[in-house]
Amino acid sequence: MIEVSRVDAPSHDILDALNNLVPQLSSSAGPLQFDDLARLLANECVNFLIAADSETGRIVGTLTLVVFPIPTGLRAWIEDVIVDSSARGRGIGKLLVKKAIEMAALKGVKSVDLTSRPSRVEANSLYVGLGFVVRETNVYRFDGS
Repeated sequence: MIEVSRVDAPSHDILDALNNLVPQLSSSAGPLQFDDLARLLANECVNFLIAADSETGRIVGTLTLVVFPIPTGLRAWIEDVIVDSSARGRGIGKLLVKKAIEMAALKGVKSVDLTSRPSRVEANSLYVGLGFVVRETNVYRFDGS
């Protein structure tokens, strides 16, 4: 059975799990240090979720829900949804996203946004299946170069 929970305090187990999972999402992200995890969890806008196998205790997925106020209201973004390659196909991503949507609703957020590369076919199918709709928008990035 998979249990999804919010993480409030850093630990080396969570850091190790993140350093195993993040490269499965991003080849450009470097390894996190303990201070990076502590800073992430200390941010009041960040809700960091983990999915753990209740039998083994192994962390098999993560999701970051960011909730923040702006002049037009309270906004929420889901970022860095990662399910370990060895645990995919078990509904773990769905559990993580549903928990994030519930948390956002409890905070008073009316809508939740996320982005996903078109190449992530399974992830995009999951999001559509949960009721997310593609918005007509442009996404821009300034990389500071």
